[in-house]
Amino acid sequence: MKRADPRRALPSVDAILRAGHPSDAERARFTRTARLVLARARAARASGDAATFAAETRAALSERERLTLRSVINATGVVLQTNLGRAPLSPRALAAIAAAAGAVSVEYDLVAGKRGERHGHAARLLADLASAEDAVVVNNNAAAVLLALAALASRKEVIVARGELVEIGGGFRIPDVLRRSGAKLVEVGTTNRTYARDYAGAINEKTGAILRVHASNFKITGFVARAEGRELAALAREHNVAFIHDLGSGTFLDTSRFGLGKELTVGEAIREGADVVTFSGDKLLGGPQAGIAVGDAERIAALRSHPLMRALRPDKLTIAALLATLATYRDGTAEKELPVWRMIAASPREIAARARSLAAALTAAGIPAASIEVRSTVGGGSLPEETQPSSAVAIGGAPATRLAQALRSADPPVIARIVEEQVALDLRSVLPEDDEVLARAIIGALAKGGADGPSRNQNGPRARTRRSV
Repeated sequence: MKRADPRRALPSVDAILRAGHPSDAERARFTRTARLVLARARAARASGDAATFAAETRAALSERERLTLRSVINATGVVLQTNLGRAPLSPRALAAIAAAAGAVSVEYDLVAGKRGERHGHAARLLADLASAEDAVVVNNNAAAVLLALAALASRKEVIVARGELVEIGGGFRIPDVLRRSGAKLVEVGTTNRTYARDYAGAINEKTGAILRVHASNFKITGFVARAEGRELAALAREHNVAFIHDLGSGTFLDTSRFGLGKELTVGEAIREGADVVTFSGDKLLGGPQAGIAVGDAERIAALRSHPLMRALRPDKLTIAALLATLATYRDGTAEKELPVWRMIAASPREIAARARSLAAALTAAGIPAASIEVRSTVGGGSLPEETQPSSAVAIGGAPATRLAQALRSADPPVIARIVEEQVALDLRSVLPEDDEVLARAIIGALAKGGADGPSRNQNGPRARTRRSV
């Protein structure tokens, strides 16, 4: 006797709708999802009643519409975590964004009562902070480099040290940007040693610019040589070509004051003689994603008037947040107001005390936890290979990958790192005012063995001191 095809018993879409009771607002979406669920069932030769398929449809719709852009707690110890949005914004910047969300004079001159210029809002403040003549803002630093090359060296040659032809996150490569700008790449020197004479030997009537690129995520040490910025500036002036210095991260503060290596500041790059200095807004500056170019007034004007500017310009919310961030440097309060600098400036003793307190709170809730010593990094391509002493809370009682997954399902999600096969919550990248939120999120995700987390009867973390980057 021939066996009946189970697919013939599948409910109709109407039957699933009657069983699922979607609201009027979600009916169309529920219907589309029900058809997808039925299609999968037919392919798998599955069967079931209308109520079963209504439940599957509801679950599939919830998963489909689940928000993927969510606020998380960065407990990785990487202050500028690129995957987590780099620099967290200050309360002043957040308030500025809220104020600019409605109608705002982004391109309106309130004095003249006519169309204004969006690029002027931050220019004066940036120029003052950098000791430069002028400035312009675009949507990220890759755009700033692209615009500078397109405006100053299109169809010309650009000289770059071979050791500076870098690739950073997302496959962003300096040679590719050069080609897209219309400029021709001319490599000089060797991977580890490049002198001013190498640049001088490559200059000809086709040269448009000398480009210096920050090594954002690596460091070359040992038998190395690098031309000084002042040498390149003098060479550029002598031959009437532009000297463009891409700082990558870019800082207005001396990083060596915080126990880190010395990062060239924006002002120092200008004083060395660079015609255009480019850097990011959402790294060591501590503001929103933006690309900033400061420098010589004539050359910045060329960037501002270039046709690419229309495609690369920042929106009103970025401008508002950037202005608020820059104001903290003007007012001398950046270290106290900007989360990035608060995290970098936090003392190891302070972080250790917070880690002990958090570990005690978790242990009291039945979660095996202990404070350990670790090393944290700045991240975001800033200060490669530089680390700072920090403290983390190590959680035990279950495999680290399972615990890390459970923490990512917390509310809010907690992003940790794994140190010697233990989940570690590095508090350098967590602001002190968020410690209580962090504790509640962990306890909600792991207490009483929730989400396959630890319980009182399971083994705790190894509490011995360890160091890890």
